[in-house]
Amino acid sequence: MTRITTLLGRLRGAALALAAATLMAGGAAAEGYAPQKVVYHVNYTGGEEHRAYRGAMRNIQNHINAVGAENLVTRVMLHGDGVGLLKAANADDRLQTTVASLKSQGVSFHVCANTLRGREIDHTTELYDVWEEDIVPSGVAHLSHLQAEGYTYIKP
Repeated sequence: MTRITTLLGRLRGAALALAAATLMAGGAAAEGYAPQKVVYHVNYTGGEEHRAYRGAMRNIQNHINAVGAENLVTRVMLHGDGVGLLKAANADDRLQTTVASLKSQGVSFHVCANTLRGREIDHTTELYDVWEEDIVPSGVAHLSHLQAEGYTYIKP
């Protein structure tokens, strides 16, 4: 399967997931929240059946549902064991759908280059939907940078 065919399939899945998320959220964000910028920090293992990763993704979706995607700038910083989220998603359709849905709502996933190098991970073949522009030189330095830019730090 070509990369374009794969991308089209993922986009189709993301569109379906976004429609489902919108229906679950009632199609409207809760009143009273000002625009927010947040960074979710994931540097732990997913555990059995990737429960910790699924929980983190659920927290992000709940945040979007409460505030509204249009009022939220969301970054997910993955480093250390957290890179396992996108490694697991490479082989897990459910995680793929969740990640694709979050991306379709404007969530950006960032991956630490130090982790990729240190663990000899090839992002083009071993991680789900990671591009060069998603990779940052240092996960912890990027967390600090985003906080200096006014992002609220969240460790789900």
